[in-house]
Amino acid sequence: MTLSPAEIERYARHIILREVGGPGQQRLKAARVLVVGAGGLGAPAIQYLAAAGVGTLGLVDDDTVSLSNLQRQVIHATDTVGRPKVESAAAAVAALNPHVVVEAHGVRLTEANAGDLVRRYDVVVDGSDNFATRYLLADTCASERRPLVSGAIGTFDGSLTVLMPYAADADGRPNPHYRDLFPEPPPAGTVPTCAEAGVIGALPGIVGSLQAMEVIKLVCGIGEPLVGRLLLIDALSMRFETVRYKAARTRAA
Repeated sequence: MTLSPAEIERYARHIILREVGGPGQQRLKAARVLVVGAGGLGAPAIQYLAAAGVGTLGLVDDDTVSLSNLQRQVIHATDTVGRPKVESAAAAVAALNPHVVVEAHGVRLTEANAGDLVRRYDVVVDGSDNFATRYLLADTCASERRPLVSGAIGTFDGSLTVLMPYAADADGRPNPHYRDLFPEPPPAGTVPTCAEAGVIGALPGIVGSLQAMEVIKLVCGIGEPLVGRLLLIDALSMRFETVRYKAARTRAA
């Protein structure tokens, strides 16, 4: 997929990187990335993926923009309050980079539509805010053999990992599944939501940007994705720790 002169100028700082170059930028242009959730995590992920030149972004969210979102969901603005989030985010992407195609899915992810949505894309970003969606998305990406960049936030803490359980590592061992890390969802009501416990506004910016970085690495085939590693972020002390985890059971590659 060729780059126009305007795209070559726009992505010049990528193209001069040895690890990316013209071929990597062409892969970004050809890529189709699904972002589930156009809220706190989705906002920075969408913005940086669009700026990076990902050719097609699919956005899944059935919510509308509210005033309380704007403290952290920076892709939206005051004059978009009341609009569907996918429409607001699509307009922001168009203003940022007209070379990116946005496919807006103003729906909630369900068992009925998850498979069809996921299989249309090359990489999936989990920016959801509830356990039901996280587990459904992880299971669906595993069955559809799509890489999943999973992030989570709460109060001052964040986490990030990359899931490719359908593949094996360099030693032939199966990569872990989300359920190897978190076997079952916590009982309803035991983990407070961001609306109940609060979240510092800049935190999703950190985690969502890191999610975009992992997507770019996966698309370009560079670096070491966070497969089998969970990145933990404590924003109050500004500490980053990485915990390794493994598959609990053998799985066909």
